[in-house]
Amino acid sequence: MTEVINTVDIEQELAKQSPHRIMRYALENYQNIAISFSGAEDVALIDMASRIRPDVSVFCLDTGRLHSETYQFIEQVRKHYGIQIDILSPDGEEVRQLVSKKGLFSFYEDTHKECCGIRKINPLRKKLLEVDAWITGQRKDQSPGTRADIPVIQDDLAFARAGETLTKFNPLANWSSEEVWAYIRAYEVPYNPLHDRGFVSIGCEPCTKPIGPGQHEREGRWWWEEATKKECGLHASNIS
Repeated sequence: MTEVINTVDIEQELAKQSPHRIMRYALENYQNIAISFSGAEDVALIDMASRIRPDVSVFCLDTGRLHSETYQFIEQVRKHYGIQIDILSPDGEEVRQLVSKKGLFSFYEDTHKECCGIRKINPLRKKLLEVDAWITGQRKDQSPGTRADIPVIQDDLAFARAGETLTKFNPLANWSSEEVWAYIRAYEVPYNPLHDRGFVSIGCEPCTKPIGPGQHEREGRWWWEEATKKECGLHASNIS
């Protein structure tokens, strides 16, 4: 059984540590833990984990709307690290009803929340019922409006089972984008080729575009919506 840990106290200590030390703490203190994988930050985490506990569980959300390059990237990571990746898909009937009622691009008219809820949040919720803790690649500088205050460890109140604790680790919270990419280059970590074409934050194909000089990395996500709402709900606690 996983030991109950006071995340407030341990966060104060871990906040001073490197991502690798935070990752080691997470993997040594939680057996039933999984890494959420989608972007460059997450592969850096997989690389760190492979040096500590290579058998750690990894999962990925397949919304059915990802770029073809992203699907190839997922397979590249699987082969590179010799790991199993649990590919989570949305409920087919939920998708069918949404598309039948509102079409394939309703999010351009009534925000991305409903589509993300079906394609991302619901599959994630089911997955997180199976684990005691999960690891994400969130960084404070990814979105000043919603991620500036994320801690390196927290109680995930959005997805926890009733009456139980779900712990969430954000080992890269204090790293910058430059530090992530320095790690990727130093350790020859695989990355999505879309990054070489101006895509920084990569999500579903209809909702992601390259950014220009001087634009913040999240400006390429849901660009038709107000900046402080650029979260899909995976990290619901970031939005007050």
